[in-house]
Amino acid sequence: MHPFPGDMENALTGSQSSHASLRDVHSINATQLMARIESYEGRDKKGISDVRRTFCLFVTFDLLFVTLLWIIELNVNGGIENTLEKEVVQYDYYSSYFDIFLLAVFRFKVLILAYAVCRLRHWWAIALTTAVTSAFLLAKVILSKLFSQGAFGYVLPIISFILAWIETWFLDFKVLPQEAEEENRLLIVQDASERAALIPAGLSDGQFYSPPESEAGSDEQAEEKQDSEKALLEL
Repeated sequence: MHPFPGDMENALTGSQSSHASLRDVHSINATQLMARIESYEGRDKKGISDVRRTFCLFVTFDLLFVTLLWIIELNVNGGIENTLEKEVVQYDYYSSYFDIFLLAVFRFKVLILAYAVCRLRHWWAIALTTAVTSAFLLAKVILSKLFSQGAFGYVLPIISFILAWIETWFLDFKVLPQEAEEENRLLIVQDASERAALIPAGLSDGQFYSPPESEAGSDEQAEEKQDSEKALLEL
């Protein structure tokens, strides 16, 4: 017994809708993947990540803050011109703050060159600047006579020491891990997009068509009905 025309029409409609839904899912996934890839590529085109830019700004703040404190110290101790000549021209390791300023300039040049210009993704540059800063400040605090020169004898070494270690923490725990995570995400999205490209999108409707199933026992019921009709006619 052949299936009814209505059942076949419903089956064809269902197969077409399933085909359309599959194409929609494929197009949506491909669109989302391409959007993510373009967003990550846009970040790469900017040349420097947001978190790395923040780190470079903090390094600049380090230099400016130490410079400001040193200028205040020059002005407090007898005027900028006289104190500047005393600390720079007649430099004395045991009493001058000029070397602490030069230490901030050293950190700024090395870190900006390494992480802004060369865009390094390693910690060796920050390790170098922090090690040099820590060793120099510890030696100066132990050997010099800064503590006898007022509050700046405490403030400048402590501020320089703290800023150097904050830069180390920020790079090691924020900049490098976040950039590595973004790079891994980009690789995952690219791999997923390559796999999605392998899925055929232009399949015909006939490839998804399955003939409608007949109802169970319909043929047997038809034969039994015909036999009963024949028996009634014979009677």
